[in-house]
Amino acid sequence: MHIERILHSQGFGSRKVCRALIRAGRVTISGQVQDNPFADFPAEDLVFTVDRETCRFRDKAYLMLHKPSGYECSRQPQFHTSVFALLSEPLVNRGVQAIGRLDQDTTGLLLLSDDGQFIHVWSAGRKRVPKIYEVVVRHPVSETMTQALLAGVQLHDDPEPVAAAACERTGERSLKLTITEGKYHQVKRMVAAAGNRVESLHRSGIGGLMLPDDLAPGQWRWLDDGDFARLADFDTPAD
Repeated sequence: MHIERILHSQGFGSRKVCRALIRAGRVTISGQVQDNPFADFPAEDLVFTVDRETCRFRDKAYLMLHKPSGYECSRQPQFHTSVFALLSEPLVNRGVQAIGRLDQDTTGLLLLSDDGQFIHVWSAGRKRVPKIYEVVVRHPVSETMTQALLAGVQLHDDPEPVAAAACERTGERSLKLTITEGKYHQVKRMVAAAGNRVESLHRSGIGGLMLPDDLAPGQWRWLDDGDFARLADFDTPAD
């Protein structure tokens, strides 16, 4: 594949911009400056640098982000900064999308990709992917509350009660809640229906994939093979 096309596919700009980067000597491969935009290289696993930043060719982008509070999961945010401001410009240019959304005040694990099929599979409600939330509430957590969440609570405009897949009290005013649906403000609405109020909300896991302790708020990284295996490691089947 021409170097120009490789850079373009990785989000470094239009083909014209990529040609200019190469001709300006800002791209190297195997330590050699490349000034011919039409030089051919095998794209798979190709390592190159642009302005001394090392990159590896990836046909599709698969990322995890530790979303901080105060960010909207939208490219056109209304009241807060977009989570896409936390990503590198090439990733934004290549069109990665958030898989599902977290409210601006909700923190934790957010997956992003530019693979349409991957986005569909992991955002489709029928797959019933378990999502784990760490919840801090205003009033003490009672046994009655946890049992109500497990049995199912009635949400406004939902014909059937909605139940948590798992729920456990983790402190006087905290609990761990697992849901397998993606209804609007679902955790907050479920907790309210059970007679309490969410004070803070953090998503710690999706499927079998947990947010790493060493990924600080605002940081992101590529998913690796182990992440994909853990992501798919859950027992809840598709409908």
